[in-house]
Amino acid sequence: MSRRRQIYEGKAKILYEGPEPGTIIQYFKDDATAFNAQKKGTINGKGVINNRISEFVFTRLSHIGIPTHFIRRLNMREQLVRQVEIIPLEVVVRNVAAGSLSKRLGIEEGEPLPHTLIEYYYKDDALGDPLIAEEHIACFGWASNEEMQDMSSMAIRINDFMCGMFAAVGIRLVDFKLEFGRIWDGDYSRVILADEISPDGCRLWDMVTNEKLDKDRFRRDLGGEEDAYQEVARRLGVLQEDGPSEVADIAMHRKLRGKK
Repeated sequence: MSRRRQIYEGKAKILYEGPEPGTIIQYFKDDATAFNAQKKGTINGKGVINNRISEFVFTRLSHIGIPTHFIRRLNMREQLVRQVEIIPLEVVVRNVAAGSLSKRLGIEEGEPLPHTLIEYYYKDDALGDPLIAEEHIACFGWASNEEMQDMSSMAIRINDFMCGMFAAVGIRLVDFKLEFGRIWDGDYSRVILADEISPDGCRLWDMVTNEKLDKDRFRRDLGGEEDAYQEVARRLGVLQEDGPSEVADIAMHRKLRGKK
């Protein structure tokens, strides 16, 4: 069997050449990073959970007309996606003050915002993914005015849908990050949703207790990261309550295979 070609390895995923032109295989890792990779660790089974949650969310977003790169899940850790030209922006949608917004503006964490806030960050780890204005995006040509309109309108629709989806299972969607990419047809391009949507890039709080069910547990040394990710998956119906857990320790899985 031929070895597949690795295209890129990021902090949370590895991208491989897909089986057909214009496709990529996206592999979800258990690696966890925070503060632009200044803090590193591992959350056992995170890749499995994020793969399933992202599949769940992207599939439902496609049902409401949001174009995405997702094609299908291949196995526990991999999904087939369309190859896109990533727009070098992180689009952050905020419903409740938390994280860098609270620090930057002195707003108490947990304070509901008067209305949904959309922020843009320039994707560059070396620069710490700085917060930027729409004028910067226009000035440096990172996205056209039409692309900005498409991204912002999709971000609002995604937020409306996901707020309801999570609220239905007792979770408050505090904020989340989106990434978009271009797909080309000759000289014409259009913007579609790319990357992933999972507890890695969302702040998710229990609506009753405000318990954090996301990567802030890793960022802030709260512990219980594995349980938090699994709890989100269970509430969404991605993991079964009964039966053997799909989130196995990969090292143990390999040991068991070696004994056969």
